[in-house]
Amino acid sequence: MSESSSAASTTAALLTTASQALEQFHDVHVDDDGALTFRHGDVPCAVQAMQLAEGLAVLSLTCVVAWDLQDSPTLASSAAERAGQGLFGTLGVVHTDRGMDVTLRYTFPAAGLNAAALGTLLMLVVSTASQLRGELLAEAAG
Repeated sequence: MSESSSAASTTAALLTTASQALEQFHDVHVDDDGALTFRHGDVPCAVQAMQLAEGLAVLSLTCVVAWDLQDSPTLASSAAERAGQGLFGTLGVVHTDRGMDVTLRYTFPAAGLNAAALGTLLMLVVSTASQLRGELLAEAAG
């Protein structure tokens, strides 16, 4: 088996396990590029798999926490403060023409995790994203 087909096989297996894990909690869709997409409440999420090096396969989870928020220094500062408090993932803020978008990304080695363990880990991250969304929207409205 070639290195590229081995990598493809490894990432496909990771995505299959991730799909099984997530299907316990969400409706999961497989995109044309193989990524898994789902919604946790109002938070859209995507999971991708990649092999960074031989023997190092990772899953990358991206959650769009909020979009088009008022681009205020206070809200940006609050998002940055929350970013430093997170255990699972990196909070990112992007300034656009329409305001501020906030994402939560978490990339981790996933080879060897079974569906139950992977489901627990993924739900910790997406639950954090949903909680952050609620807090940021309340702060933006208030």
